Amino acid sequence: MSHMTPSARLLNGSHFQVTEFILMGLPGIHSWQHWLSLPLALLYFTAISANLLIFITIWKEPKLHQPMYQFLSILSIVDIGLATTIMPKILAIFWFDAKAISLPECFVQIYAIHGFVGMESGIFLCMAFDRYVAICHPLRYPTIVTNSFLFKVTVFMVLRNGLLAIPVPLLAAQRDYCSSNEIEHCLCSNLGVTSLSCDDRRPNSICQMILSLMIMGGDLTLICLSYALIFWSVLKLNSAEAASKALSTCSSHLILIFFFYTVIVVIFVTHLAERKYPLIPVLFNVLHNIIPPALNPLVYAFRTQDLRLGFQKLLLPVKNIK
Repeated sequence: MSHMTPSARLLNGSHFQVTEFILMGLPGIHSWQHWLSLPLALLYFTAISANLLIFITIWKEPKLHQPMYQFLSILSIVDIGLATTIMPKILAIFWFDAKAISLPECFVQIYAIHGFVGMESGIFLCMAFDRYVAICHPLRYPTIVTNSFLFKVTVFMVLRNGLLAIPVPLLAAQRDYCSSNEIEHCLCSNLGVTSLSCDDRRPNSICQMILSLMIMGGDLTLICLSYALIFWSVLKLNSAEAASKALSTCSSHLILIFFFYTVIVVIFVTHLAERKYPLIPVLFNVLHNIIPPALNPLVYAFRTQDLRLGFQKLLLPVKNIK
């Protein structure tokens, strides 16, 4: 049964107009979904604290004022933004049964999710280009990847994802929500919200597909091209040690890229089985927005010696003085 009061109002005597949505949580497990709040809260705490630690360490340690680490610090801010866009509301649903969300809040969340996910994809592309120049054109690296380049490409990514994400919530806001307002989800996903509309939602689906192909598909194509050129360049090195060292600087990045884009493909595929197994795509959608922000700093922390030394200087200052 749909919630129609006070979350909907009667127009023209017979036409209901939804004024807020009800986020029901994870489909099929409403009675015990609150137990999942513990691991999700732990992931959120890890994402916030670890990304803050990376950002502060890179900011305070002069040795880490290199483009590769500066891109990582930008990624940390994006990860904090992505996790904070969804997790407080999810935890409020699980802990306090605060399921209601106004239409404007819901559309803002849709915009923020698309913007931050696009930014993360864009930063991965910048990091791939950084590694390509460093390995394939090492002598030209200081003149290509400069502070000016870093600033320009960051501004471009913010503008690209900030502007291209606008049509998604804008089209969602133009739909007519006149019947059910219960969303079987923990967050406002574009397709989940527009599935409740009483009119044609195909423009929303087409818009999201085109933007996904433009942003995510374009970034992934260029990332694959960058690494194909890197591997080709490494294969031409005479020294196995030099080849191993060159690839080791890319390993952390490759792990994160593989996880990020693989989960997106999994979400897309599981949406095909949504009617039979509605929990799977919803759960993957939530995990995709919280696991990468928690995983990114851990992968870099374990696999990057300069970053580990920076952590030690920041967290154990007395020991370092001695």
